[in-house]
Amino acid sequence: MTQEQVARALEWSPSKVIRIEGGKNAITRTDLQALLMVYDVTSESRQERLQALARGAREPAWWNAYKNELDDTFLNFVGYAAGASFIRNFHGTVVPGLLQTREYAEVLATGMANPTSRALAVKLRMQRQEELARRENPPRQYYIIDEAVIRRHVGIQTDPVIMPNQLRHIADSAERSDLLTVRVIPFSRGAHLGIYGPFTLLEFEGGLGDVLYLEGRPGTSAMITGDEPRIAEYRDNFEVLLEEALPAGESLELIRQAAEDLMT
Repeated sequence: MTQEQVARALEWSPSKVIRIEGGKNAITRTDLQALLMVYDVTSESRQERLQALARGAREPAWWNAYKNELDDTFLNFVGYAAGASFIRNFHGTVVPGLLQTREYAEVLATGMANPTSRALAVKLRMQRQEELARRENPPRQYYIIDEAVIRRHVGIQTDPVIMPNQLRHIADSAERSDLLTVRVIPFSRGAHLGIYGPFTLLEFEGGLGDVLYLEGRPGTSAMITGDEPRIAEYRDNFEVLLEEALPAGESLELIRQAAEDLMT
């Protein structure tokens, strides 16, 4: 059916259909039920599923609680990542946020000048992990990290066990979950495409386009959507980095060995 046909059947203006379909207007329960009748969606379970989605769309997003306190670009990325079905990430200097322990995150946040921002950054990082774990269908997560990430003794001046515990947490989490893969590019591989900076690729169900997030300092990060050629470029880069990384099993062995080395 065309938008005009739908509008005519419901005695709506075409602009109302366009605003609803474009996500400009939240949809009421009554309007959704009317659309489902026009579209001949008779399954009660499917109707309730769609009504539940509509209710959720009207609720404030949990990450809005951090608005005006943390970087807007990053918060937009957090919103996209909250609904992704596949998260791929490369990082060459620190443990990716969704893998960090609270203690590790707190050490990294000490570089932020504002104490309130430091506390919120850690809180957001932990809440992201909790929200993804609560999802009915959690995303698949695939991480590639440089060996430098696991060798730097983050937290040594605060508590020497923070980094070893962080590394064990990564290995334990990857071994427990079929949805989580972590691979390491060893120093022996030399230079690789990852030296140009960390990035994250998000994939979604339902035919939605990928999202690329290029991480930088607050105010310098970039989120790229749509048909931007850089999204395809970074998808290819991720595959090239996979060829440089150790297999998953060997990677976890190296991570555990690095944890032991940091304790000596």
